[in-house]
Amino acid sequence: MNGERPGVRPYVAAILAAVIQTAILGYMVESRASILRSGAEVRLLTVPVDPRDFLRGDYVVLSYGISTIDRAILTGDAPQSVGRHSLAVRLEPATDGLWAATEASFADLPAKPGSVVVRTLPFEYYPGPDGAASELMSVSYGIERYYVPEGEGRALETARNRQGVQIVARVSPAGRMQIGEILVDGVPAYGEPLY
Repeated sequence: MNGERPGVRPYVAAILAAVIQTAILGYMVESRASILRSGAEVRLLTVPVDPRDFLRGDYVVLSYGISTIDRAILTGDAPQSVGRHSLAVRLEPATDGLWAATEASFADLPAKPGSVVVRTLPFEYYPGPDGAASELMSVSYGIERYYVPEGEGRALETARNRQGVQIVARVSPAGRMQIGEILVDGVPAYGEPLY
């Protein structure tokens, strides 16, 4: 025998598994918090969505003007085959303080002063019969659900449906977005803590 006590290895394995799980959870929490802490800020107006998706459980479905990308702002080449792709979308502020999509590309977009480049989640892309991109492309950014305390979803849905809800989002250098704050009629209603 090499001097080890029986049963020591299972304890070491359990401790190692716990450390790894804790590290993974810590990384997930910190990556979200770092976007909220130091990401570029953009403000977006929410738009109504199909009433069948109003409230599932305790979250509200949100959609944005930037969720539909017009082919007119697409630069560069579009994929020629069906597949899952993502877009780089340049957002720039309008005179009303809200941000709008001004350019999109299947390739990376260069940095430009006064703008922020965000990345869509991968979506199923279908080129048109002529090989060009569709006239309109529906995309998401990972900020389409907002969880609220139980029983508060209906009021937020009502405000959203009359276009009284805006979000203040933070954008990481890699283009990931996180909701930082929800405004109802211009007044902060919900804020996201860092942790």
